[in-house]
Amino acid sequence: MEHVEVAVIGGGQSGLAAAHALREQGLRPVILEASEQAAGSWPRYYDSLTLFSPARFSSLPGLPFGGDPDRYPCQDEVVAYLLRYAGHLDAEIRTGHLVAGVHAAGEGFEILLGNGSALGARAVVAATGAFGRPNRPRLPGLDSFTGRVLHVAEYRSPGAFAGRRVVVVGAGNSAVQVAAELAQVAQVSLATRTPVKWFRQRPALGLDLHFWLKATGLDIAPLGRFRRNPPSTPVIDDGRYRAALAAGRPDRRPLFTGIDGPKVTWPDGTTEEVDVIILATGYAPDLAYLAPLGALTEDGHPRHRDGISLTRARLGFVGLEWQRSLSSASLRGVGRDAGYVAGWLAGQLGRR
Repeated sequence: MEHVEVAVIGGGQSGLAAAHALREQGLRPVILEASEQAAGSWPRYYDSLTLFSPARFSSLPGLPFGGDPDRYPCQDEVVAYLLRYAGHLDAEIRTGHLVAGVHAAGEGFEILLGNGSALGARAVVAATGAFGRPNRPRLPGLDSFTGRVLHVAEYRSPGAFAGRRVVVVGAGNSAVQVAAELAQVAQVSLATRTPVKWFRQRPALGLDLHFWLKATGLDIAPLGRFRRNPPSTPVIDDGRYRAALAAGRPDRRPLFTGIDGPKVTWPDGTTEEVDVIILATGYAPDLAYLAPLGALTEDGHPRHRDGISLTRARLGFVGLEWQRSLSSASLRGVGRDAGYVAGWLAGQLGRR
């Protein structure tokens, strides 16, 4: 069986940042990426997705994003950037390598791949993000709905929904963006448990929110204690989405109270037929392959502190939401966490 020094599971922004940080420590990482390109989940996000952080704040360590630093890059630009980053990375990247399970093997690990082969590793960094595990909450009557139900992870563009009656569930950035986009071609309601919270994209002096987060230190504040019960995230807006909701395109309603076949019942007692329900209800860590190690809680969350496993030596995590700060799962923040985990692993492996 082949053995490597450090296996990085996942070749998206978190895995690439982890590999860069490990190389900075003198370690030799091998990235195992399930898809055929090292761009993580970005190629599968909806087509109109745009970063809410400017390019100047959206780079991984060692390679600027490029172009106008004040623009907000779109999905295709992020994919191109990640592929360019992978091309500059001094680390081996093995695409088409799905990890099926990770088992303990002495002080190290045995990694079982989807094709039935195995790989030994002295250390492992889990960097698979969350896109592969969409959160699908139990909502009243949803199981009986006879229309189409999909998670926003399955949504790409509005064309297929033209003329339909659509309900988007959620109050975060993706929910509002997708609902507003769909409202241009369909009749759309945004269903939320609480009113949407807003935050201005440029809150003062014409400067982007991320300038102020960096200037005040809030972007790197050690807020990992929120990782189990994070505060709700406001919708970052330049005014377009708030205006769209104010104009009723889409309209905002409290979450439905029941469903009977194709009919949705609203809190005021009215009912109507709905064609499609889109769940923009977030994601959970996609880490089932670590279950053989006992490294996860019963609901599949990692047992960790600041990205360091609490149950298994030489196991680290990169890219978890609220791993160490509010920017931990973002392009602008994942590099800091990667550096912290890589430094710890270097000590574990006798490189420090």
